Amino acid sequence: MERFICIHAHFYQPPRENPWLEAVERQDSAYPYHDWNERITAECYAPNGASRILDEKDRIRQIVDNYSRISFNFGPTLLSWMKENARDTYACILESERENQKRFSGHGSAMAQAYNHMILPLANARDKFTQVFWAIRDFEHRFGRAPEGMWLPETAVDLETLETLAQQNIKFTVLAPHQAGRVRKIGGRSWKDVSGGRIDPTRAYMAKLRSGRKIALFFYDGPISQAVAFEQLLHSGEQFSNRLKGGFSDKRDWPQLMHIATDGETYGWPLPWTALSHPRKPGSPTMENFWRGFHQPMKYRSLKTPHGVAPMGWNAGAAIAAAIPDGPDGTNHGADHYVRRWIICAIVRPAFSSAAVANFCATPGRRAMTISI
Repeated sequence: MERFICIHAHFYQPPRENPWLEAVERQDSAYPYHDWNERITAECYAPNGASRILDEKDRIRQIVDNYSRISFNFGPTLLSWMKENARDTYACILESERENQKRFSGHGSAMAQAYNHMILPLANARDKFTQVFWAIRDFEHRFGRAPEGMWLPETAVDLETLETLAQQNIKFTVLAPHQAGRVRKIGGRSWKDVSGGRIDPTRAYMAKLRSGRKIALFFYDGPISQAVAFEQLLHSGEQFSNRLKGGFSDKRDWPQLMHIATDGETYGWPLPWTALSHPRKPGSPTMENFWRGFHQPMKYRSLKTPHGVAPMGWNAGAAIAAAIPDGPDGTNHGADHYVRRWIICAIVRPAFSSAAVANFCATPGRRAMTISI
């Protein structure tokens, strides 16, 4: 059975421009660079366009453009800064996306991202629509094609957010494993509890929303993503490769996608040895390509069911429905520690509903709510 590995990198920096000057002022903490955008570009964004593959004696064996081999998204505001201040790196990213389309059956690796990195479940419907609409138009302007996937800031999601994505023809998004609550085969009545991050991350799922629209969902491998981000797994390329391949199982009888998702800055910053400098085996697909089933014909009959969430592109017998655990206000977040950031946002931006934030913080992600109707 086929096996594939996909690494997703979420690249983002908050806007640092002085609103009066429309320029980033000198930031002493970024010394010897002018500001943190410049420093992280030098230590992460630029090196990933020419990453070194080393031999056992740390000699350069090959130089690889990582952007042409991974799944990624860049925040639109970061790309706006990069276009003016890091033009070579900006051009490299755009060219890599064109190479991706050649390598992956006409589908690029780049995903769009909600425009201002807004926590979408805390936004009203109009702002959700605007964030997605602006993100799509920005992506089309830069990459010359419509995005098929969109990254949600902190993977925070609610049903209205999924509806907004699907309404604007976004085909898939990526969520954290603990954001799934229950699964079942399409047409079945028996639900399996997968709360606590127990959903199988090696297949794609599809949600049929209340409007009748559909959107595919990928749940990244939580433990391996955690190890990449916080446990120095990238210190050894061999260890990294072995850990990724260890996510496969001979017990699964379907094509498996081992995929992880972390902040892209993990690869090169803040520790220089974390550059993504080793090839990935046995395969290197984009999520768009896996979603479409690679060279195998799509079997859409598994998607024509009246309920739930189904894996994309494989046999109808493996079709799965799913539910997402939501907070009392319908929100669902990717990282508990970001609740504190949401509270700060509610304080400095009174337009946010403090009651909704308070209710969410009381029991984050504890109540399961079915996606399907």
